[in-house]
Amino acid sequence: MLKFWRRNKQEPAETRPEAESEGTGPKVFDTPPEPEPEPAAEAVPEPEPEPVPEPEPEPEPVAALAPAPEPAAEPGQPARKGWLSRLREGLTKSTTKLTDGITGIFTKRKLDDEALEELEELLITADLGPVTAAKVTAELARTRFGKEVSPDEVRRTLAASIAQILEPVAEPLEIDAAAKPHVVLVVGVNGAGKTTTIGKMAKQFRQEGKSVIIAAGDTFRAAAVQQLQVWGERSGCPVIAKETGADAAGLAFDALERARREKTDVLLIDTAGRLQNKANLMAELQKIIRVVKKLDPEAPHSVLLVLDATTGQNAHSQVEVFRERVSVNGLILTKLDGSARGGVLVALAEKYKLPVHFIGVGEGIEDMRPFEAGSFARSLMGLES
Repeated sequence: MLKFWRRNKQEPAETRPEAESEGTGPKVFDTPPEPEPEPAAEAVPEPEPEPVPEPEPEPEPVAALAPAPEPAAEPGQPARKGWLSRLREGLTKSTTKLTDGITGIFTKRKLDDEALEELEELLITADLGPVTAAKVTAELARTRFGKEVSPDEVRRTLAASIAQILEPVAEPLEIDAAAKPHVVLVVGVNGAGKTTTIGKMAKQFRQEGKSVIIAAGDTFRAAAVQQLQVWGERSGCPVIAKETGADAAGLAFDALERARREKTDVLLIDTAGRLQNKANLMAELQKIIRVVKKLDPEAPHSVLLVLDATTGQNAHSQVEVFRERVSVNGLILTKLDGSARGGVLVALAEKYKLPVHFIGVGEGIEDMRPFEAGSFARSLMGLES
């Protein structure tokens, strides 16, 4: 195959306790409690002694954890950019690496064996993987070998080949209207962005007119519960939570009971992050699935693995283990804007054929959208259309 291929493995640090502890009854946060108002300052000044000023209040921690709301356009300022513009900007790191490399290889040059080898190595460094890189360069050679080609022509040909690979997996997340609720279990390693992704999905489902309940199943991280409470308040979704360290499976069971009773359209279940090589932590996910199946044998209807694009080829091992242990049937790729490894999505599509439901290129609610193959392939290659 090629000479310069190295696999980039980065394991996120495991921070979660390995033992579950039983919790008490669930706490339901239809909206987070409002803080107590500060007492009004004394209107009449005291002559003596001179009053000591009270200390500044501590900042509210929940607000710091909340994803930033979408800013409204100021008068006289340009309107917020459309999704395709944000996608192209988000993929800038990946795009720059590829377009600069292609320009360097194909400026006033014929497509020969040496050029093909250089191109294949370039695609591998962008995390398309050896198999995918070989496939798309072979398609380019089939039609243009021995001819002089421009960098723009190469990029357009590659974009078409990549789109062809991605189209079979570009599937929107379909909600089963008859399920009541359609149960979505969200899994992934620490730091992949599961909690924020759930908040964004909840908001989007509510904008579509669907009723949603969120189960704060990451019971070992208080910040995750607080984040979901903020998202619940913004989108009008009840959030089911327990105290820190409670049994996540029991919480999921209670949330499903309520969702069935209220005939809710969607139940989103957050889970604690876990490394894919920790068997005992993976067993906890399997327990959640067993427990919800006691109420609904078809649940969970969707098991979505959230992947951080910055992990590169390590995403492959995550897909393999989570798919084997908890039957993952859909992917969400986050943080594409912070990585030069956008090509990993292409490699995952080629190897695993799992549906890719959403991609994220930023922190805002509008920066996570359903995955569309053609626009992604063109943006990856730095093409406007």
